[in-house]
Amino acid sequence: MSNGLYITATETGSGKSAVALGVMEMLCRKLDSVGFFRPIINPDSKKNQDPDILLISNQFNLKLPYEKMYGITQAEAEHLMALGKKGEVIERIIEKYNDAQRHCNFILCEGTDFVSSTAGVEFDINASIIKNLSCQVLLIANAFQKPLEDVSSLISLTLESLMEKGCEIVGTIINRVTSSTEDEIINRIKAAGLVRKQLIYAIPDEAVLAKPTLSEIARTLNADILCGRKQMYRHARSFTVAAMQLRNLLPRIIHGTLIITPGDRADIIVACMAALSSTSMEKISGIILTGGLKPEKPIWDLIQGFSGMVPVLSVDIDTFQTTVQLEKIQANISPSDERKITRALALFEHHIDIEKLGEKVISTKSTIVTPKMFEFKIIQRARAHKKRIVLPEGSEDRILLAAETLLRREIVDITLLGNKKKIQQKIAKLGLRMGKVEIIEPFHSSDLDLYTNTYFELRKHKGITKENARDLICDVNFFGTMMVHHGHVDGMVSGAVHSTAATIKPAFEIIKAIQKSTPVSSVIFMCLWDRVLAYGDCAINPDPDAGELAEIAITSAETAQMFGIEPRIAMLSYSTGSSGKGEDVEKVRDATALVKKKRPDLLVEGPIQYDAAIEPNVARTKLPDSQVAGKATVFIFPDLNTGNNTYKAVQRSSGAVAIGPVLQGLNKPVNDLSRGCLVTDIVNTVAITAIQAQGSEISNTHTNKHQQTLKLVKVREMLYASNS
Repeated sequence: MSNGLYITATETGSGKSAVALGVMEMLCRKLDSVGFFRPIINPDSKKNQDPDILLISNQFNLKLPYEKMYGITQAEAEHLMALGKKGEVIERIIEKYNDAQRHCNFILCEGTDFVSSTAGVEFDINASIIKNLSCQVLLIANAFQKPLEDVSSLISLTLESLMEKGCEIVGTIINRVTSSTEDEIINRIKAAGLVRKQLIYAIPDEAVLAKPTLSEIARTLNADILCGRKQMYRHARSFTVAAMQLRNLLPRIIHGTLIITPGDRADIIVACMAALSSTSMEKISGIILTGGLKPEKPIWDLIQGFSGMVPVLSVDIDTFQTTVQLEKIQANISPSDERKITRALALFEHHIDIEKLGEKVISTKSTIVTPKMFEFKIIQRARAHKKRIVLPEGSEDRILLAAETLLRREIVDITLLGNKKKIQQKIAKLGLRMGKVEIIEPFHSSDLDLYTNTYFELRKHKGITKENARDLICDVNFFGTMMVHHGHVDGMVSGAVHSTAATIKPAFEIIKAIQKSTPVSSVIFMCLWDRVLAYGDCAINPDPDAGELAEIAITSAETAQMFGIEPRIAMLSYSTGSSGKGEDVEKVRDATALVKKKRPDLLVEGPIQYDAAIEPNVARTKLPDSQVAGKATVFIFPDLNTGNNTYKAVQRSSGAVAIGPVLQGLNKPVNDLSRGCLVTDIVNTVAITAIQAQGSEISNTHTNKHQQTLKLVKVREMLYASNS
């Protein structure tokens, strides 16, 4: 089996780039060094670079330089072909591909864009390239607004031609299918008898993937952005020329409409802004002012007073020319368009059997774990047994953007806390689509009395009154924590706008530690380029004693194991082995002895210095017989000062991805975010929380079974004693 996969299409507009995103993510879950290659590119006229290479390279942090990710440009290929030098085109592509292969274990190739005058010529070129690169083939067919007979016929002809040319076909994806015809079109292709050993899937059309963003439109029209720069990610789902009176315009406004109007039509502009504030109107995506005309100052001052401003663009050309140019825009998935990327990946995951396709494509599996592989594994684990996570900071932009991603990719179910009307307005303002999200206002919740009484019973020994309890429970973090406590949700993530203390204090008071002897602590997953390590404790305990340090080590090992990391514990100190003396070293030495006593099944070494724990060459010199030295995966720091500074130093100096802190030792999962967190950080933390909730269920099941066993033993003993 080859170490390359070639994606080719039946024609233009098949959605190759969207499928390539899904295939690349699948490959990155399994392999550590995946490359991307396009044999022939047609660079963007403005950036002079191929948009698909930029998209894939940016999304998956590929290390290959841009120049190594393509063979030849379309213009160069056409010139050589006109001179009768087709062989030279193929030779140049093979040379560049072989060069890229030296840097990667596997390469995903994306075929040509079918922009030449003759599709047949382009098909032959793709077939020749596939044959010469010895790649397997994944065929993409375009079913958008086509009769099933035509789609089926074209796929059959293409598959037959590829097989005649000796190409090894892995499968076929019929893209942009009408939802109601998915099964029918798959059955038609199977009936043709050409896909007995091949995989075949159908992906429904997602209209927004073919719609340009306001950013793409502004770039194409060379427009000035008058306002709404932060919302240029919005998609223009349709265009409406506003040249009529308001009573005729307003019924034509649907969700995502882009309004095109001369810049001196103050009535239209003001009405559109007013519509944004109306709960009875659909939300437009933006406004384009034509003719180089801009609102006068009094009108502009009025406009800026409206809440929920959308992008307003200004162009010099007239309304007709603007409309013509808009119709010609070919929408791409740009590297910065996270919402389109999320939708493309969600579609792929939902309609493609990723495991089966991966098994067919990948011949070897790597033991290396990259940051992307770890993130993908987290998301896959969370999705496998979906949980409900509460996000108390429901009106924060980053939380809402992350919630949309989590829901679109079906990773978890989400509950948002906060003012329902305010959150819904914020969702509309951001242009998000979250039909399944649950929003709860703590003060108006039917569970408020239950939660108040529970908190009162838990804390009345501290002097809390019923009134105090009610006031505290109305706080979103206390309310969310109580939801977790009662099992109404499976976990909580907060901290994007709240302090760490505000997030974890309710958890300490309500959910509490699993055992009094086990301190609540944290781990941070440090994703290096080739492996993932667990660092503990870098966030909670300032100066744990030997007993607490031992418990932190054991809990951190269990957390690491939960996330697929084989635990080998390094108890860190400024000394290795028996050479050092002093109070700090003795604490680590005592903690190591306690770990060995409590959990003889765990591999642990300490005291040990960081270099001896992570670097095999140093380990051979300092601790040659150790099973941990040089290959540690769980690093336990002696105090918070050392741990917090070390993780930040490693993160900043090596470019490692730090995920966490992840709290451990609580009865149920609650996790804290950094106030500077990105949307991706929130998504990862929510996925981790869901996995912890899955682990808690398993742990509780085992505990209950163990308790039942003990009860049975006691009953048997009592019966035996009475019979005696």
